[in-house]
Amino acid sequence: MSIELVPYNVPRGLATSSARPPALFLPHPKAAERFVDFFTANIRNKNTRRAYYKAVCRFAEWWAKGLRDLAAIKPFHVAGYIGGLGLSKPTVKQQLAALRMLFDWLVVGHVIELNPAHAVRGPKYSVKKGKTPVLDCGDARKLITSIDTKSLVGLRVRALIGTMIYTFARVGAVLQMNVGDCFVQGRRGWVRLHEKDGKEHDAPCHHKLEEYLDEYIAAAWIAGEKGAPLFRITGRFTGIPHRMTQPHAYRMIRRRTRRAGIKTQIGNHSPRATGITDYLKNQGTLENAQAMANHSSPRTTKLYDRRDDKLTLDEYEKVGI
Repeated sequence: MSIELVPYNVPRGLATSSARPPALFLPHPKAAERFVDFFTANIRNKNTRRAYYKAVCRFAEWWAKGLRDLAAIKPFHVAGYIGGLGLSKPTVKQQLAALRMLFDWLVVGHVIELNPAHAVRGPKYSVKKGKTPVLDCGDARKLITSIDTKSLVGLRVRALIGTMIYTFARVGAVLQMNVGDCFVQGRRGWVRLHEKDGKEHDAPCHHKLEEYLDEYIAAAWIAGEKGAPLFRITGRFTGIPHRMTQPHAYRMIRRRTRRAGIKTQIGNHSPRATGITDYLKNQGTLENAQAMANHSSPRTTKLYDRRDDKLTLDEYEKVGI
């Protein structure tokens, strides 16, 4: 017997792509409501919300074949689904974490009795060394000096890359900066970075970064627009400036490295890892690097420390065949 799907109206102000319940939840109005609450009220980080929403929708699509009921999900079903994903271990762990959190939310809301994902064990995966590609000091200088700063676009690119290198900041934190987040304190330039969970991190500018930001802001004529995005792009069709996104930054960085003749395939996190590695090479301490990068744990900072890469290469080169 088929089940008629009852449309669920997302409350006004919450109608985002991450608030529309999959078909699996629609026959149960309370489950659909808890679903919306989970992705709008419980998860505040938009990147986490997007990733978890995709994970849940993927599972819902798999389970809903044949219109099986939400309450019929058992641990062995979740285990079978997780085991058959065929994805990388970090991705599988993320998929399982999304299901665990959502089912916990449904249990608390008295939609289901038990969390079927709670007892399911994910794959073992530990990271002692990051995989983010890092530029050495020479290539980093080559990248920055290869940028044509006669144009506003070039000044913007240099300022963006410089901010990530000299402040160890995440690309997301840098792109969330407004013009007013560049300020003077004690006759020295500072930046205010908008980190995860609404945290703000103030950092003094390296003298080169201060120069890069001053030249960019002056050339863009945005010094008086304190509440406007610092790093912005102009829409190709609308002609209206808007905040640069991470995909835009990624394409820009890859394009600039190719033009500079650098073969290392770097991405958005590479400037941050490059800055941390170079700082530690120059006798910087892990404790200070952790504070400068605004990491909650030194283990996270160590993932960006790639000093051993050079040691490993030197050892392999000792093979004299």
